[in-house]
Amino acid sequence: MTHGVVAELPRLIATDLDGTLLGEGGAVSARSAAVLRRAAAAGAAVVLVTGRSQRRLLTVFADLGAGYLAICANGAVVYDPTEARVRRCRPIGPGHVREVCLRLRQRVPQVVFAAHVDCGSTMLHEPGWPVRRLSPAVSLLAGAQELFDVPVVKLQARASGMDPDVFVKLVSETVGDVAEVTWQGYQGLVEMTRRGVTKASALAEMAAELRVAPAEVLAFGDMPNDVSMLRWAGRSVAVANAHTLARAAAKEVTLSNVEDGVALYIERLLSGPP
Repeated sequence: MTHGVVAELPRLIATDLDGTLLGEGGAVSARSAAVLRRAAAAGAAVVLVTGRSQRRLLTVFADLGAGYLAICANGAVVYDPTEARVRRCRPIGPGHVREVCLRLRQRVPQVVFAAHVDCGSTMLHEPGWPVRRLSPAVSLLAGAQELFDVPVVKLQARASGMDPDVFVKLVSETVGDVAEVTWQGYQGLVEMTRRGVTKASALAEMAAELRVAPAEVLAFGDMPNDVSMLRWAGRSVAVANAHTLARAAAKEVTLSNVEDGVALYIERLLSGPP
C-alpha cells in the first residue's frame, strides 16, 4: 500500500453498530470485517461506538475477528476486549437516578424502567419491560425504587400507549437538566446517561489520548444517539437508512447498512485518489 493511499485514511475510524455497521440479522458482514482489518493494518485506529452494553458485543467481536476498543452505553463505558476489562465507567449517580425516575413517574405513571449497572455487565428491569431472552445478566426488579442506591451507566424508559415522539420530548423536558437524553429509533425507547456523557464526549476523550484531532476522525452513524458524534467528527457519514436527524448532522451519506455502506465508503478511501 502506498504512502499516498494511507494518507487518504483518517487516523481514527469510529462506527456505530446497530443500523450502521451491522447488516441483515444484526451481523457484521465478511466484507465489513475485512475492510476494517485492512484499515487497521494501514494505520487507522478502529473504534466501535454503540448504545449496547459490552455484554452484548461477543458475537460482534467474533464476526469482526478483531478486538477493537468499544465505547458502550452511549459513551458511559469504554471496554477493551483484548483484556476483557472496562477501561472507563461514568455512571449516573444514585441521587440523579432517583430524581429521574421520580420525575418521570409523576409525569407518566405507566413508564417502565430498565437500568444497566455494574459498568454495563448487568441489566435490571421492572415488570413489563420486554426481555427477548433470559440471561444470568438480566434481573427483575420489584420497582424503580430498587435503583435508587445503584450507579447506572444507562437508564432506559418506555411508556406503552404513548406516541414515541411525544414521549421523547416529554423526557427531554422533564429530566434533561439532570441526565443526557437520547434515543435509538422510532419505538419510543428513551435512553439516559450521566449529564455530559455522550458518544461524542467519549470519542473526543479517546481521540485526545491517541493524539488525534477531530479533523482526523471519520464517524459513521444512523440514529439520534449518533448525532453528537457525527457533529464532532471532522468527517462524518450517515448510512442511507439513517434517521433524519442523523442525516442532517452528517457531512456525507453512504449506502444503507444492509448494502455494506460503511465498507463501501472505507474501500474507496483504501483505493486512493482517482
